[in-house]
Amino acid sequence: MEQKYRFRQLARVVLELKTPLAIGSGNKNIKTDSVVAKDVNGLPYIPGTTLAGLIRHALPEGKVQRQMGWQEKEGGEGSRLIITEAKFLSADGTPIDGLSSRQDAITRLCRELPIRQHVRINSQGTAVEGGKFDEEIVPKGTRFCFECELLCEEKCDDLMDKVIAILQTNDFRIGSGSRSGFGQIAVIKVWRKLLDLSKPEELALYLQKSSSLTLLWSGFEEVPTQVLSSNSYIRYQLHLQPTDFMFFGSGFGDERSDMTFVREPMIEWDGDHAHVVTREQVVLIPASSIKGALAHRTAYHYNKLEGFFADNKPIEELEDYSDKGKEAVKILFGSEGNSEGKDKRRGLILFSDFIKERKKSSEAKVLNHVKIDRFTGGAMDGALFSEEVLYASGESFDMELLLHKQEIKEGHVIPAFEVALIDLCKGFLPLGGGVNKGFGTFTGSLTKDGETIYVYDK
Repeated sequence: MEQKYRFRQLARVVLELKTPLAIGSGNKNIKTDSVVAKDVNGLPYIPGTTLAGLIRHALPEGKVQRQMGWQEKEGGEGSRLIITEAKFLSADGTPIDGLSSRQDAITRLCRELPIRQHVRINSQGTAVEGGKFDEEIVPKGTRFCFECELLCEEKCDDLMDKVIAILQTNDFRIGSGSRSGFGQIAVIKVWRKLLDLSKPEELALYLQKSSSLTLLWSGFEEVPTQVLSSNSYIRYQLHLQPTDFMFFGSGFGDERSDMTFVREPMIEWDGDHAHVVTREQVVLIPASSIKGALAHRTAYHYNKLEGFFADNKPIEELEDYSDKGKEAVKILFGSEGNSEGKDKRRGLILFSDFIKERKKSSEAKVLNHVKIDRFTGGAMDGALFSEEVLYASGESFDMELLLHKQEIKEGHVIPAFEVALIDLCKGFLPLGGGVNKGFGTFTGSLTKDGETIYVYDK
């Protein structure tokens, strides 16, 4: 028997990237190991299947099959929630849906996306073999628009309320790298409408609606947005100030120096109009750099609390106690598994990249280095190089880390992690490159669920 749905709950959502986004297309090219999914205009988009999967995962179990469909052998039912692709917004806040030759600063930037470099570091501070890769990313500030429709036999405001609430919760992430700083969003605007198709006037209004996201349907009514905090996470907040220089390497040099610090452009909005903040005006602290440093330091404190010390173990056993093998790091930061691809696990901590327009007081400095021959007192061949660092003592950085409240049986895991965070606030745990030369020292304060647990005192 054909099911008839009398009511339609419609919603239109505009979301903004608070950190870069990486939704891979599964392809690579000559420039990068991972290319972002792009539409017919060469602009990034978020597939509807990605949004549907994330919403399905976040819905309560009792509502998943009923609203998102199910399949069991020959039986099944389609999803009642219909979700479109999330399309890119141009500089005037208009979604680009369908073929377009639109050219503005935002579309030009997103047709030639930035590429983020990555390298995996071992416990000796050197790159792991095969641990170097890069990926294309969508810059912070990019906005997307999508619509969804819920089919109901009766009024279903509460069901659409739940979907919109999922999108506005602070732990909602999109795409890959969600545990390494990518994919955080903010819902900027929401429009809603509930229609009863048994009423001729509402049916006529429904039939007037275009499938193009470029056109804003006259039936929509804008509703307030909000940021919701998930009860499933412990919220740590770091407020940090650099003591002087910091250096997060880009992996490249330029005409000024052999090594430059990482730079990426971002997009800022003034109402419904956007402009590009160029890479030279932006300061960036990649969350992966924070994650790596905290993982190593957490392992150190975990070993200390567990009573393991290197001087009472034979050298052949030390590798078994490296931070990749320690239970604290596996639980909190995840594991890529063994050589057979088994024992993989996702980390419990959500990190976010820190990106903002830098202050005028922050200044790039080129530092020259040379290795001196102790016998002659002259420079050694090939040992002259330069690096560009950022002097940022006037900056301040507010970073949020969300730790899932999953039951952790190892009693020293959380204390080891919190002591590592305090080390960062004391200036004992420098971040980035050149830490053995004095770069990357920060001081500041730490709060846990709004309660201050450490403040740096000079």
